[in-house]
Amino acid sequence: MIYIFLSICCSVTVAVLLKLAKRYQINVLQAVMWNYLAAILLSFVFFRPVLDTVAVLPSPLVVLLGVLLPVLFLILSASVRKIGIVKTDIAQRLSLFIPILAALFLFGENFSRLKIAGLIVGFIAIFLTLFRKSASKAEKFSYVYPVLVFIGFGVIDVLFKQLAIDKSIPYTSALLAVFGVSFIVALLILAYTVVLKKQKVQLINFACGIVLGCFNFCNILFYMKAHRAMSDNPSTVFAAMNMGVILLGSIVGIMLFKEKVSRINYIGIALALTAILLITLSQANAV
Repeated sequence: MIYIFLSICCSVTVAVLLKLAKRYQINVLQAVMWNYLAAILLSFVFFRPVLDTVAVLPSPLVVLLGVLLPVLFLILSASVRKIGIVKTDIAQRLSLFIPILAALFLFGENFSRLKIAGLIVGFIAIFLTLFRKSASKAEKFSYVYPVLVFIGFGVIDVLFKQLAIDKSIPYTSALLAVFGVSFIVALLILAYTVVLKKQKVQLINFACGIVLGCFNFCNILFYMKAHRAMSDNPSTVFAAMNMGVILLGSIVGIMLFKEKVSRINYIGIALALTAILLITLSQANAV
């Protein structure tokens, strides 16, 4: 369970760092670019990928993931700044419904009543968590970000599952290739802002990006180690990770950043936990 706990802490820390970026005038785009450089270096240290296979990876899928990751990271950052850690983390964790729906409609998986109940409760939770009675037009528009986080992480999860299906290529090598494409994409976006918008590349953004990359990578590393250590109980890892991030993220957001959460939002958080638990139980019963 220590790996799960460490992965939860790293995941929430990433959200906290993105939340603090605006306060300390950190350029998120630059930090995201250096974040992927850190991920690439750490992949060499911990995964020791087979470099000969990188050149023969399924390029369309790798490129698509490589493009989506930095773009979604920027959207995630905007969501954390606009509506806070609590609601962004929940949107991210509830994105699990998209790969579940993909399993139903794309892969023909049979759904139990428990899983269907979990999906229904989950969609109600999304609405209640993001609900706000009186919101200006600007505030209403800001809720586009968690919706994009929800859709984006769900799609990325499906794509990563597709990448993992290819047993002829080591998954660690594929992950390194994805990080490499993401770094190049972020570098191109940054070059555009530097050349045309005259933004300066600052050392502080490099330092923050490396720190961000370390926590982002460790989140993945500890999550993988948790699955290896508890290979007979994947549903336990899945449930503990998702519920742990929602709980810790909510506590940090409410106590540390004084994020406003209404009674209806609290009901949404409780329903989100219930939905994840129902889906996890349905998976456990299916084994």
